[in-house]
Amino acid sequence: MREYLLCLLAAAAVTYLTTPLVERFAIRFGFVAEVRDRDVHAESTPRLGGIAMMLGLFTGLLLASKLPMMGSVFETGSAPLALLSGVAIIVLLGIVDDKWGLDAPIKLAGQVLAAGVMAFQGIAVIWLPIGGTFVLDPLTSVLFTVLIVLISINAINFIDGLDGLAAGIVAVAAGAFFAYSYLLSVVLGVERATLATLVSVLLVGICIGFLPHNVYRARIFMGDTGSMMLGLLLAASTITLSGQIDPSALAGPTIIPTLLPILLPIAVMAIPLVDLLLAVVRRTRAGRNPFAPDKQHLHHRLLEMGHSQARAVLIMYAWTALVAGTAVAIAFVPISYAVAGFAVGLGLLIFVVRRPPKAPVAAVHQLRSGTRG
Repeated sequence: MREYLLCLLAAAAVTYLTTPLVERFAIRFGFVAEVRDRDVHAESTPRLGGIAMMLGLFTGLLLASKLPMMGSVFETGSAPLALLSGVAIIVLLGIVDDKWGLDAPIKLAGQVLAAGVMAFQGIAVIWLPIGGTFVLDPLTSVLFTVLIVLISINAINFIDGLDGLAAGIVAVAAGAFFAYSYLLSVVLGVERATLATLVSVLLVGICIGFLPHNVYRARIFMGDTGSMMLGLLLAASTITLSGQIDPSALAGPTIIPTLLPILLPIAVMAIPLVDLLLAVVRRTRAGRNPFAPDKQHLHHRLLEMGHSQARAVLIMYAWTALVAGTAVAIAFVPISYAVAGFAVGLGLLIFVVRRPPKAPVAAVHQLRSGTRG
């Protein structure tokens, strides 16, 4: 645990310390989100914060490569190189998009390229727990992996609509995933889970390091550079765990061997996935481009109900923690306890959502006027 915590702290520290430098760079070279009618932020704000997060990630990976517990991952496998290749492509794509803006088809093509490069180099779903263990052929493996990565990238990109929202949700989700992958990697000795454990803990680190600069009122946005990278990393960590570990090897008294490795990634990504699905259905039914921005995301609806930006963000954090935490709890406690905890948490959250604090009429009107995307 100490080595993982050391990597987390290193990633968080580098991200935190380099974010002001990236902020100044973004302002000087015009990587700035101007205020539009559909935006929540009231003044021009620099973006490109994903660059600082990338530096934190690279620092954490470099440190991990020198530590005995994780050194074998870098010595014997191609997965770290695959991960770095995918990150490099998605960050370059994000930088261009944050500066000039890209059409949806071009952005989608870049995302497919990043996902495909990772898949061809080894970060790919190779089997599924269907009828025992169903091994995928190489082409299906790559295509399925690309689909998962695309869904994850765009889910996080869509949810990035309020200060601190995407970074906080990913930190909570990755923390939950780390708890389970750590159980497999360290407690049960499943070596294939080591990279998933490392990536998830580094995700927590870079998000924690970035959040002080990004919470309401944000000094800098992560931009598509950051949101797409977070989505890709979250997908990579779940793929290296759920898609590459034989479920039959996980039999034990504290684990549901055939279901939990598949259900946990869905639970971890539940809130962004629901938001993505609702957005695609909503826009398609209206005859619009599924990637066209609107003002009806889950967090926007919380604003419409009268919740402040900060409160809406905390509620979204809580929903993510409830769903992901319940799934992880099944690995550690009897399922009846996990379900009972979920029921209590669900009741409390419904109560909070339905009881927004009273706000001045002018403030509510301002919140209803728009969104970032």
